[in-house]
Amino acid sequence: MLLGTWNLENLYRPGGPYGPQDKAAYEAKLAALAVVVAALDPGVLGVQEVGEPEALADLLETVGGAWHTALSSHPDGRGIRVGVVSRTPLEVLADTRALPAKLRPVQSDDSGATVEGTGRGFLAVETVTEAGPLRVAVAHLKSKLLTYPGDRFFPRDEGERARYGAYALYRRAAEATALRALADELLAGDGRERDVAVLGDLNDEVQAATTQILLGPPGSEIGTPGYPQADKGDAARLWDVAPLIPADRRYSRIDSGRRELIDHVLASHRLVHRVTAAGTGTGTEEELRLPSVGADPAARRSEPGSDHAPVWVRIG
Repeated sequence: MLLGTWNLENLYRPGGPYGPQDKAAYEAKLAALAVVVAALDPGVLGVQEVGEPEALADLLETVGGAWHTALSSHPDGRGIRVGVVSRTPLEVLADTRALPAKLRPVQSDDSGATVEGTGRGFLAVETVTEAGPLRVAVAHLKSKLLTYPGDRFFPRDEGERARYGAYALYRRAAEATALRALADELLAGDGRERDVAVLGDLNDEVQAATTQILLGPPGSEIGTPGYPQADKGDAARLWDVAPLIPADRRYSRIDSGRRELIDHVLASHRLVHRVTAAGTGTGTEEELRLPSVGADPAARRSEPGSDHAPVWVRIG
């Protein structure tokens, strides 16, 4: 079974302020996305940036076949949300924006305003695979893309850039903490016996502090001497599968010419030890080709496909 995650980049029907400008551009986008989904043939795929449920339905109709879907009811201010696409029926376990009870609201701008929840809802589902129940949480954490008062994408000075960079980091760290709390609920105290995965666009790389929050007890990372050795931390750990991806394909987006892996698959102890392969893209391309994105997200409004590559694992 293939388990993966993919940011679909502003999947809206045409005519609104964020999606393709016309029907032709929309159909080109659907066609490009559908080629990738069909090539992956996922058993379970976490998705991000679904602007409208109808647009996701259009995509799956283009792909063809029978699918089950679940979408968060908590989109962000521009209407994008996370979801799950599956070949098997889905039961929604949680759809939440809540921060952990002891975590205070975090500052979000120069006015001193605070946010008390995640920008986009986290969705947790359960499905039954050939290997048994699989629990999945899907998330899209606060972007590294900075926005300033007046819907500006460029700061007035370096002081403003630094402050808004800090506000974005506060929010992403709080969201990572909330996502870890949701993962704890799904693990229910024993990842050694439960198949649990956290999928999503975490908007930072493997060694980033926000990504590391999600892993749980330190030690036993893939590729270290502790990985094959069982210990009591295995019940609570999640493993980032990034080291299993071939080094030349270990990226899911290109930002201003720099390759970065910001989309992640994290797996529980029972699940990670059944991974037989990991990759980005469809795994069949000779070269993973992605557009290089910049500071203005509107620049790709009518471009086909996505500016992210899917990240996936194959489970034996």
